[in-house]
Amino acid sequence: MDRWVTFDCFGTLIDWHTGFRAILAPAAGDRADALIEAYHAFERKLEADKPHRAYRDVLTTGTAHAAAKLGLQLPTSEADLLARHWGEQPLFPDSLAGLDALRAAGWKIGVLTNCDDDLFAETLARHPDLQPDLVVTAEQVASHKPDLGHFNRFAERSGVARENWLHAATSWFHDIEPAYRLGIARVWVDRDRTGHDPAIASRRVLDMASLPDAVAAVMG
Repeated sequence: MDRWVTFDCFGTLIDWHTGFRAILAPAAGDRADALIEAYHAFERKLEADKPHRAYRDVLTTGTAHAAAKLGLQLPTSEADLLARHWGEQPLFPDSLAGLDALRAAGWKIGVLTNCDDDLFAETLARHPDLQPDLVVTAEQVASHKPDLGHFNRFAERSGVARENWLHAATSWFHDIEPAYRLGIARVWVDRDRTGHDPAIASRRVLDMASLPDAVAAVMG
């Protein structure tokens, strides 16, 4: 029977903090961090919209709204900077070693991502060593986490037994809470030190280097 660790990608494996800053700084200058913070508030609202929005639209519309909120004169032609440069975002330095250790221990690797097929393809072209065994995107399920579509589709496609599945992610809102609601074992990779109560996580770690031991401890 296959054993699986599924991941959120951006924020857990891919360093979107560094990536967003590098992409937006040429247009936003020293207000790039403020633009990123404002963007994320809009992102959650746009991801919850019905009918479903493509993630490329979430990125572009969210950036435009965030710039307008800050009074930042961002040309319309640059609102899609994040979408146009999505594949340029770097891996966290510890991501591949953590994944390799899990694979060596017999785990298959899945990715449940709120981006769409084309954007994730750009990421894989830049970082082919990620090599997930199965990917579920927002495009495939017509919803964004924390909706449960990604998790349900992964269960259908993989045929995984619940006792052989662990979800690992940085985002408390998008990943840890829905995994908790579904009763899936979950390790919170708390890269952002958010201060959330870790009680609903099966285990909390601070980086990918610590993840393989945490998975072994949780799953036995």
